[in-house]
Amino acid sequence: MAPIQDPTLLQGITVLDLSRNLPGPATSLALQQMGATVIKLEPPHGDDAKSMPMLYAALNSKKQIVTADFRTAEGIQVLKDYAAKADVLIDGFRPGVMAEMGCGYDTLKAANPKLVMCCITGYGQAGAMAEKAGHDINYMAMSGVLAGLQTAEGDIPVPAVQFGDLLGGTSYAVQGILAALLKAQRTGQGTFVDVSMTHNLWKQNIMPESMEQMWVMLSGKPARHQDDLLSGGLACYNVYRTADGRHLAVGSLEHKFWKVACEAIGKPDWVNVHWSRGAMPGTPPAVDMLAKMRDLIASQPLAHWEQVFGAVDACITPVLTRAEVKARGVFTPPRV
Repeated sequence: MAPIQDPTLLQGITVLDLSRNLPGPATSLALQQMGATVIKLEPPHGDDAKSMPMLYAALNSKKQIVTADFRTAEGIQVLKDYAAKADVLIDGFRPGVMAEMGCGYDTLKAANPKLVMCCITGYGQAGAMAEKAGHDINYMAMSGVLAGLQTAEGDIPVPAVQFGDLLGGTSYAVQGILAALLKAQRTGQGTFVDVSMTHNLWKQNIMPESMEQMWVMLSGKPARHQDDLLSGGLACYNVYRTADGRHLAVGSLEHKFWKVACEAIGKPDWVNVHWSRGAMPGTPPAVDMLAKMRDLIASQPLAHWEQVFGAVDACITPVLTRAEVKARGVFTPPRV
């Protein structure tokens, strides 16, 4: 069973959420799951996510929804009144919009010194891109992360998971807010938390950057995508198509796991054809082993490989659909 978020961690904390769509509401949802009370201020027409009712309900169904028209003095006063009593304010507007409404951080903090204000934007509060509109796919594209997902044929997929919104945005926003709340508790002073989804995605390139540097050190030339240790250049760390058109994820990166895998498939002579034994990506042994693994995995359906690897500890798993994840009880959703 997956760990369940403790619903008492943030009891007594009030979050004022002005954001819409996905990253901001997902942030306030995470805080709510830890016990915070969330008040969501929406314009008269509601959150744009209402055009996708299932998404809106998943993010906002248990929050207190208050309507306020920020185009009017009355609506702005509603915002200020709630902000004066809140511990956290989440804003998803473009840079400068809150200040233009007379609700910039300095103004709100003057009335509530402990206020933590988190602004989630695509490109941050300053810089050449700060005023540009964007969506998840743009943030992934501008961070270098999307290019890193290209296939061996050079095609770039459209991810079904919103990595920019949820990893670059929500995850970093929750981290920043929790740290700022701790500071407010210690010092009595709030903080402005600036979350740029693109900048935070860029930080996730630490492994590709490291692998690229290592590849240059070993080979003296830049790595092409699908050539290095973690992007498809190894038989022991790859995704393979099975006979029934499904896929198997092989993560036997360490030699001990590769040894177990080779023994499980009856190929003990493959054990030492491994990067840690000199078969680095691009070398003839590595290229040959990759081809042999593709042919072998393609010879049987996924169910066969699940049976073969299910009883051993080799870091090899089926690629599951969302429906299969739910049906198998792989995880338990957190309580709200």
